[in-house]
Amino acid sequence: MKALAMIMAGGESPALSVLTTQRAEPVVPFAGKFRIIDFVLSNCVNSDIFNVAVLTQYQPRELIEHIALGKPWDLDRATGGVRVLQPYPTRDGGGWQRGTADAIRYNLGFVQEQNVDAVLILAGDHVYKMDYRKLLTFHEQTNADVTLAVREVSPFDAYRFGMVKTELDGRISNFEEKPRRTRSTLASMGIYVFKRDVLIDWLLREGKDQVDFGREVIPSLVKSRRVYAHHFDGYWVDIGTLQAYWEANMALLAETPALELDDPRWVIHTRSEERPPAWVGAEARVDGNLLCDGCRIEGRVERSIISPGVVVAHGALVRDSIIMRDTIIGEGAIVDRAIIDTDVVVGAKAEIGAGDDNTPNRHDPARFSTGLTVIGTASHIPAGAHIGRNCVIRPHRNAKDFSDKTVASGETI
Repeated sequence: MKALAMIMAGGESPALSVLTTQRAEPVVPFAGKFRIIDFVLSNCVNSDIFNVAVLTQYQPRELIEHIALGKPWDLDRATGGVRVLQPYPTRDGGGWQRGTADAIRYNLGFVQEQNVDAVLILAGDHVYKMDYRKLLTFHEQTNADVTLAVREVSPFDAYRFGMVKTELDGRISNFEEKPRRTRSTLASMGIYVFKRDVLIDWLLREGKDQVDFGREVIPSLVKSRRVYAHHFDGYWVDIGTLQAYWEANMALLAETPALELDDPRWVIHTRSEERPPAWVGAEARVDGNLLCDGCRIEGRVERSIISPGVVVAHGALVRDSIIMRDTIIGEGAIVDRAIIDTDVVVGAKAEIGAGDDNTPNRHDPARFSTGLTVIGTASHIPAGAHIGRNCVIRPHRNAKDFSDKTVASGETI
């Protein structure tokens, strides 16, 4: 079965706070050297799908630069390959995509040009490994108009997903988008396979006013078309919140992590920079970390993700944290339970995640109440500063933004 993969990569993702202030969520770093979108792109090529489109909208520059011609994924091809599709104005005043279905609708001309049987619609903000060939085979064997990838979830997490009920043959009898209460434990993964002609016809005719797949398109199709569920029981995580993002990274430090990054049978490809090997000084101490090329460790690092080009200076301590590319942790500085974005400088003897006060963030208590402190890209934390827990430091802050070198827990700069 010939398939076109369309990756949704245009969402704003405010739940990731300052990590998505200047970039789209799919290009947020993950596991040190990777970007989130690397996983879905690698799934495509590992599943022999070499016809891929990436739909962008919000803050696309870094995403476009990362994908470029698609060479790391073997997608720099004369036929097929990867195409980045961006919003554009139309004569009827349209152009800004209002939802996932609307994004596909604006690019239906591209879909109609493809000589394919099925369109695989994928989220660009999930971390997982999946062989899409099994999904496509199931879709063909059941003669489904639409097939959803689904997985079991805890009843306590049902409110986060589209929940489905199925018949014995796998046909979906009911779909509820993020219900407050449900008896179902089968959640949609946001992965859909459409018959090409069904997708085109629905978005142009019966569902011409529907803008979102989960809220509108799928519930309507369940009532009138053959919609089936394909079960997936492998590793999959939706890292749409900072806590989920931090936990997914920390889980990689387990002795036997659920997500194997070094599996030769399913390589995760990325755009890699040429960096020297990681350097660990004679007096450094490292315990249970993930260290990437080009980092330089002279201090102490415990249970942390250290990205390419990071420097941890003599006497510094980094613990239970994610430190992104080219950040410098100064001499004697302490970083505890924090996410620090790219190109940040933490001054000497500064402390991030200081004290035991776990006061939720005043501006965003729902997202910052677990003790995580987040530092935005290219910020400069002055020497000797003390920043508490559940704090948010926005991008490009510098010494003049810290009138007092003490930032109490729950504050935002």
